[in-house]
Amino acid sequence: MKILVCISHVPDTTAKISFTDEGTTYNKNNIQFIISPYEELALTRALELTETQGGTITVINVGEAETEPTLRKALAMGATDAIRVNAKPTDAFFVAKQIAEIAKQENYDVILTGKESIDYNGGQVGEMLAELLDIPSITSVSHISFSNEKAELQREMDGGYEKLECNFPFVASGQKGIAPEAKIPAMRGIMMARQKPLKVVEPTEVNNLTEVKIHTLPQPKGACVMVSPDNAKELIRLLHEEAKAL
Repeated sequence: MKILVCISHVPDTTAKISFTDEGTTYNKNNIQFIISPYEELALTRALELTETQGGTITVINVGEAETEPTLRKALAMGATDAIRVNAKPTDAFFVAKQIAEIAKQENYDVILTGKESIDYNGGQVGEMLAELLDIPSITSVSHISFSNEKAELQREMDGGYEKLECNFPFVASGQKGIAPEAKIPAMRGIMMARQKPLKVVEPTEVNNLTEVKIHTLPQPKGACVMVSPDNAKELIRLLHEEAKAL
């Protein structure tokens, strides 16, 4: 089994975000970057599958040199090798196009992404990638396994779950549940990651379809209003007239 896992290089969920260049770029100074959590879970499940059924796992990222520590972490978790497309990821189509060009050359059986990256939350790359490769796309996958030369998948839907079978190759976008928890690299894995191949390739030329005009932070939360537990009338008034919740 030959698996490709797409990795996003995103700010840690606890990072304090600010913007520069008149709001067009987020400030990377003093920010800790991580593998996007949904993709970390997808990679963990890929590792579980190859441990029991064999195969290789390549991780890929579209990004500049600053993203290599994130790829090295994926290698430390157990990925076989890594590819970095040497380009700034301008939008989802640009990223999908770069990954598609690599995937066309390598003929992967399965391509895994997260359902969305936690920086822009676009949720578009997996579907665009499948369209560019002309293969099936399964979204919101909470379980995946292989049997009888097919994949068995489970995805969330309104009010329950949907079970599917799919022939190879395909793209699956993983979400919470695809693995119980992300794998933590062991010291041996961290040491071995330094020796694993990390290939850098130049990007394919793609016309930008979108342009960032400005980023804005959400409005700060208002001051907390304390209401006596004996004053239900005042609580109702505040909820009705100020919070507009009633």
